[in-house]
Amino acid sequence: MAVAIVSPAALACSACGCTLSSDWASQGLATSKGWRFDARFDFFDQDQLREGTSSIARDAVAIPNEREVQQYTTNRNYTFALDYSPGKDWGVSVALPWFNRSHGTIAAGDEAVSTSHDEGIGDLRVLARYSGFDAQRDTGVEFGVKLPTGAFGSKFASGPQQGETIDRGLQLGTGTTDLLLGAYHFGAFNADWGYFGQALLQLPLNSRENFKPGTGLNLNAGLRYTASETFVPQLQVNARFEKREQGANADVDNSGATLIYLSPGMTWNLSRRFSAYAFAQVPLHQRVNGLQIELRWSASVGLHYIF
Repeated sequence: MAVAIVSPAALACSACGCTLSSDWASQGLATSKGWRFDARFDFFDQDQLREGTSSIARDAVAIPNEREVQQYTTNRNYTFALDYSPGKDWGVSVALPWFNRSHGTIAAGDEAVSTSHDEGIGDLRVLARYSGFDAQRDTGVEFGVKLPTGAFGSKFASGPQQGETIDRGLQLGTGTTDLLLGAYHFGAFNADWGYFGQALLQLPLNSRENFKPGTGLNLNAGLRYTASETFVPQLQVNARFEKREQGANADVDNSGATLIYLSPGMTWNLSRRFSAYAFAQVPLHQRVNGLQIELRWSASVGLHYIF
């Protein structure tokens, strides 16, 4: 089956989402005319304190400290994507995330934890693609925008920082409009093995209230075994390179990272039109700027339907 790789959920920042390519996970989006829908749930708990490429034991960090010492960020995120192809060459996908995020941190100079809980829509993403470069349509380009539909004024609910605004990098939205540019290629080694590669750049076009998120680049590659039409095991390697935030309201010192993950998973084709998928994701390499918290593992499940 020909596919077009589109990965709306892979655009989130390192603090806010994983990097799994969900359309490859769900067996792809056919390049034939029609509508498709994808619903996905991601869970990941960021509780490992890191500096550079090393993990830091919390009992080795003095409290109070001149730096913020984050404790946890628990994410339960949903992404709903609707895709339409008017023909074989063109397609467009619209993806809207819904975030449920709990966060705890000890701010610089504080001795107790301040907490927050936010729930709501994130930033809407619209991504078009073109694959009409050859008859196989196995290579394509992507272009689109991320729109500032998510709120960015949430405040701490308890602790010494109660009533103060949460770090902008942890808000439901960035407040900025971002340009999305990408390219992909997929193919098959033989009748039983398929592969794909994808690159997607997210470039903020403006700042909002003294904050500009860092430019991010996602690189994804994957293999899948297709001998069975019902159960399709898959393996992805997902990398994200993110530059530091900018602006007076940015956490410049403690933002930006290089993150590489291994993501084994499975797709279950329930029918010709309906499929389910599940993936785990574990870090292979994590390098952060400053002092940040990162995940030890994540899990993703989803449903995909072709109308």
